[in-house]
Formats: sequence, structure tokens, C-alpha cells
Amino acid sequence: MKWKRFLSIPIFSVFLLMGFVYYITLFVSIEDWVGLWSSDGSFHAVAFSFLAIYSLFSFFVCVLTDPGHVPPSYVPDVEDRELSDQEFRRNVTHQRKCEICSTYKPQRCHHCRTCRRCVLRMDHHCRWINNCVGYWNYKAFFILVFFATVASIYSMVIFIACVLQKDWEVLGRSHFKVLYVTYGTSVIGLSMTLGSLLCWHIYLMANNTTTIEYYEGVRARWLARKSGQSYRHPFNLGVYRNVTSVLGPNMLKWLLPTAVSHLKDGISFRIAHDTRQTT
Repeated sequence: MKWKRFLSIPIFSVFLLMGFVYYITLFVSIEDWVGLWSSDGSFHAVAFSFLAIYSLFSFFVCVLTDPGHVPPSYVPDVEDRELSDQEFRRNVTHQRKCEICSTYKPQRCHHCRTCRRCVLRMDHHCRWINNCVGYWNYKAFFILVFFATVASIYSMVIFIACVLQKDWEVLGRSHFKVLYVTYGTSVIGLSMTLGSLLCWHIYLMANNTTTIEYYEGVRARWLARKSGQSYRHPFNLGVYRNVTSVLGPNMLKWLLPTAVSHLKDGISFRIAHDTRQTT
């Protein structure tokens, strides 16, 4: 059952971290800064609660959504692909056979040793959601990272504002100083980590690639340069088309993790023409 995925130490750690950040932000930082029940305090509390709840909702979607599996009856059809290079076709056909599953797999599909199956448009296996990030839950994962980053930066700003207006001489050597130092270090590190992860996936989405494909592309570009050619990621259709292929054509639904009606079967993808050009 999908709910068994929550029986994981990393997921339990995520819940603890979210609860810790939420409690300190509302009942320590906001309370000491402007007062939780003041008009300003209530505004910040509601705004941060929205970010926290939406992050939690996206987290649940990531955990419970199947990233995509290969249909048992799938057989690749090379002739229907929009490829002009016959050698590239032969390479693609060879790579479509999973040595572990002993079955054919579509392009952009990779075998996950943790999940013990092939995953459509696999980006990576994430231990923090106890699930693979693939075709059907990548949008939810991106939204999770986006809102978690905004929430952590928001919490950090509130914390800094609280620290700057606090009279530390009154506190003396109280345990509150230890709490503030511990939380300050944690929230700054969390903001930097999530911010870096968000920037990374913005780059991947803008180029219509995955983490696995990025590192495969590094090798492909190196091999292309050795043979006097240039390499371009075959699925890069331009920034706008790349973004809408993940988030959808309706901008009003870009931040809805469950709005995935624009996704198709996860087996076939549009390919940019002239993926290789002689230099």
C-alpha cells in the first residue's frame, strides 16, 4: 500500500523538521518580534501557515503518487521516432533494453535499484519522500521544493528581524540563547540547501532534462567533441515549451501539484530536430 511509504525514518525526520520550524517561527520568532496576536503577527502567522500547509500537501502528493511504470506490453517503435540519424536510432534501441528487468523500456526511463523497477522519466530516487521522482510526480516535487524554499526563507527573515530587535542583555545566559543559535544555524542552512535545490531544478526544467540525463549529457558532449561534433539535448524544445511540458499550459494551474491533466503516457516525448550537427 502507498501509505506504507510513510513508515520511513527520513519521512519521519521531515515531519519533525517541519514541526520544529513551524513552532519556532510562530510561537518564538513572531511572538517575540511583534506579538503573535497583533495585526502584524496574525498576518505573518497566516502567511507562513499557508506556506507550511501547502508544502505539506505537496509532500503528501509526492509520497503517494506513483512516478510511472512501464506497461507490460510495451515494445519500442523506432521507426516512429523523430530522429534523422540512423546510428543514433540504433543506440537508442540498444539502451531501451533493461538488463535487470529484461524488458523494453521507453526513452527517458531508468531502472531504480531501490524501487526495483523501471520508472518513467526518472529524475532520481528521493529518500526524503521514500519514492522515486518521475513522470507523474515531478511537478509535485518541484512545487514542494518551491514552497519549502519560500517558507524557509520567510522563516529566516522573521527570525533575523526578531534577533535584531531583541534585548540580549536582559536574557543574560538563559537557554533561549542556545535555542536561537541552534535554530538560526538550522534555518539558514535549510534555506541555502533548499534554495540550491530549487535553482538546480529550475535549470533542469528550463532545459527539459532530468538529473540522470544531465550527467549522461555531460558524457555525450565530451564524446561529441572528440568526434568533431556538437551535442544538443534531444528533448530541449525551448524554455517555454519545456516549462509547460512539466507545469502545464495553463499558468493558473502551475502551482497546483495535482493538476497533471496535460501529461500523457510518459512513454513518448517530442524531440527537437537536428540534435547533432557537425562542427
